[in-house]
Amino acid sequence: MSPRSRRIASIVSTLALAAALLPSPASADDLPKRKSGLWEIKMSMAGMPTGMGPMQTCVDEKSDDITQQQAQAQAKKSCSRNDIKREGDRVLVHSVCQFDKTTATSDAVFSGRFDAGYRGDIKTTYSPPLAGHKEAQMTIEAKWLGPCKAGQKPGDVMVNGKTFNRSAMSQGKMAR
Repeated sequence: MSPRSRRIASIVSTLALAAALLPSPASADDLPKRKSGLWEIKMSMAGMPTGMGPMQTCVDEKSDDITQQQAQAQAKKSCSRNDIKREGDRVLVHSVCQFDKTTATSDAVFSGRFDAGYRGDIKTTYSPPLAGHKEAQMTIEAKWLGPCKAGQKPGDVMVNGKTFNRSAMSQGKMAR
């Protein structure tokens, strides 16, 4: 994957995770919570080669709250709008965020049972285009695998053979 493609994938991934995890104060209580345990998350982006395999994360209520707080802090810095509403078993997200000199407008639909699995479809447009791209489409598929594995702690994220903990990273600690 080229550096430009990696940058776009990184930005869209950040937007997707923020959209998936960021409650607004008015609707935070209405958002579904993920079931505690081990989750596998696959992300794919239209037109981009698959550079990253599935990610696994060990979740409990506290680690999910920390993830939401981190996403909320990032969105407050970068996003002028982040509307979240629930319609039946779907969560709809509309956000407008600034990255460098580009405005990214994203619309996402998340659906499924958050105790077993869910899917997110995210479309983002860039104005002006970001690294030559006017838009990006991303799909997130997540499924609950069962209890966390022996030795895993809530907040642990495993990707490409490396493990890091979101809580520890917010305190300046590195991956293991």
